[in-house]
Amino acid sequence: MTREKELRMALVCYGGISLAVYMHGITKEIWRLARASRAFHGDHAPPAQSTERVYHALLAEIETESDVKLRILPDIIAGASAGGINGVFLAQAIATGQSLEPLTQLWLDTADVEALIDPDQAAQHPWTKIWALPIAWMAQRRGAARIDELVEAGARREVQAKLSQFVRARWFEPPFGGKRFSNLILDALEAMHAAGGDGRLLPHGQPLDLFVTVTDFRGHPERLELHSPSEVMETEHRLVIPFSDHGTGGFADPAELTFAARATSSFPGAFPPFSVGELDSVLDERALAWPTRAAFLERALPRQYAANAADSAVLIDGSVLVNAPFRPAMDALRERPARREIDRRFIYIDPAPGPSFQFGATAAATPGFFQTIIGAISEIPRQQPIRDNLEAIQERSERIDRMRAITRLIRPEVEAQIEALFGYTLFLDSPTPARLAAWRTKAQNAAAAKSGFGYAAYGHLKVAGVVDLIATLLHAVGGEGAPERLHRIRRAVEEAVRAMDGGLTFAGKASPSAIAFLRSFDLGFRIRRLRLVARRLTELEDELTETQLATARAQIYDALAGYLEAKRTDPHAGLRRAVRVMRSDAQPVLDQLAASLGLKQLDDETDRKMAVAFEGMAKEVKRPLLLAYLGFPFFDVATLPLLQGEGLDEFDPIKVDRIAPEDAASIRQGGAEATLKGIQFNAFGAFFSRAYRENDYLWGRLHGAERMIDIVVSALPPRTRMKPGRVAAIKRQLFHAILDEEEPRLGAVPGLIGALRKEVG
Repeated sequence: MTREKELRMALVCYGGISLAVYMHGITKEIWRLARASRAFHGDHAPPAQSTERVYHALLAEIETESDVKLRILPDIIAGASAGGINGVFLAQAIATGQSLEPLTQLWLDTADVEALIDPDQAAQHPWTKIWALPIAWMAQRRGAARIDELVEAGARREVQAKLSQFVRARWFEPPFGGKRFSNLILDALEAMHAAGGDGRLLPHGQPLDLFVTVTDFRGHPERLELHSPSEVMETEHRLVIPFSDHGTGGFADPAELTFAARATSSFPGAFPPFSVGELDSVLDERALAWPTRAAFLERALPRQYAANAADSAVLIDGSVLVNAPFRPAMDALRERPARREIDRRFIYIDPAPGPSFQFGATAAATPGFFQTIIGAISEIPRQQPIRDNLEAIQERSERIDRMRAITRLIRPEVEAQIEALFGYTLFLDSPTPARLAAWRTKAQNAAAAKSGFGYAAYGHLKVAGVVDLIATLLHAVGGEGAPERLHRIRRAVEEAVRAMDGGLTFAGKASPSAIAFLRSFDLGFRIRRLRLVARRLTELEDELTETQLATARAQIYDALAGYLEAKRTDPHAGLRRAVRVMRSDAQPVLDQLAASLGLKQLDDETDRKMAVAFEGMAKEVKRPLLLAYLGFPFFDVATLPLLQGEGLDEFDPIKVDRIAPEDAASIRQGGAEATLKGIQFNAFGAFFSRAYRENDYLWGRLHGAERMIDIVVSALPPRTRMKPGRVAAIKRQLFHAILDEEEPRLGAVPGLIGALRKEVG
């Protein structure tokens, strides 16, 4: 009997200017893999001609070889600049089931100087700035010997002509048109809509979250609390525009997606800054309504909206300050449901990751005047490495591994305590819901008694965590983005907790007020308990068959899903007004939140589900799972300090993968220098030639397909391996499928397609 496993992808998409075309090829393969996964799990046949057919066959082969039915879920997308605009389109396709195919032709046709340049900025006469042409020719020759070999010689003439037009455009003003760009984005979204959709690519209840970074040019005030003075104001320029379909479908108005895509990709100097007025004008000219305008501006620009200044906000490229938006993607892990085993990946797409450092004789002794200025204000901030983000992910994963190791080490002692408490006949009894509830209470009291004075510290740590969870949840429900509002909510909740009858104490055992508070609000304890049982179940997979474990797995994850759903903001939307008007007295809102959470009902449902899981279970399964379930209070006392707020949702180590030209070398070595053309002219190259765009798009699909196979295969169980040569054979199938599909469309690079067929073999 097979078991299901989810490979969840959090995609972090970097900026890259004209390399956006290359990134479109990559995201297209991610989209196709998600479609193949949906077809595989829905027992639908994939299209006969496309990479989806190969992905579908791979998932079937994995199930045959490992008894694992793998589901692919790209459910978090964060992007900046070129990565932001590709993230917008990919998220729209995943949320609606619309096709990315119409987008490909638009990229090839319109990501061009002639389509992007503002007519008012273009050279008005053939002799305009004729003296600037040598600059263009010098820039074109730089590095051309390595790149032009990949395309027909005729492309060079096209590049020269368009580079001439670009260089001779009006100087000291952005050459590309903002309204033209907004219209192109709307055209793309309308083309996707016109092509129709065949349903959401994620299961119902699995949210899709999109985060797009933007730079607020003028900045907005943020208040910081200090000891002395008590408050200071600083100017913040970073903005993150969030979108979510909350797991139910219905993603965003096209105007909102256009806002985010246009703002995040407003590369300084090339495009004019973006403003709300620009989008309003474009929508008026197209006779398009924007019914969600006010609500969106309040969410996207909360500070400006509160000051009635959203219309005057000036927004520029999101990669200026945040080129690698890992943080919002990491924060989104707190809102993930879980119904089965999860392999969580952070996959970042870096189209040109080559090193830019120079040492010794290869470096100039002292950078020049302009080189220093350009490097300080543009190149260095964008190329800042992601070490801090990776270290944060690694630290989280190591903390989880330490917690798991401690759990394994103390398991014999905990199991001995439970057996001594209940006796060996425990495993012969039928665990009815009433018995499970009574056993849990008895085990909880025993853990408190055995823990000594350490239990008081544990209890107050739990309360602090619950207060944080309540404050964060209420802050999200209220929809007020300002950080100081979160601090005020937390203080109000803390004061309400301190004022509870008799206080919350844990000397020897929990006081009645503490018990009542934790029973009403301690979601984390319930989630951690079921996570522990689920991990124990996973550890039994090597010893027992899936048939023995299937019922328990379904019931455990179903119970867990109920608690995770209660932790999301959507079920508590009715509290929005009460949260917004709340000032110092938080008790009325806490009473409403307790009723909305309904943990007593969830506990009763969990007892019923766990009783079903244990019913008829063989002793070799029942014993370890029941010991883990009842022994959880002992484990929690020992491990809670290690969690540091993590582990309430996807409580597993995170693996990080990269997609870049250097990582996909099955066809050609050499990375971006050997494959991509958009890297020319400081990453503007693909704007000057359709052949360049076709080249980069095709390589994007090929590299994306190769890396998708690498990542999917790495999700196999530790002791499962594909047959020798199978991975390479599957990649060849994918490469030929892509070349067969794209050859009729890519008329500007016939020589490349022929060369690639020989290289693929």
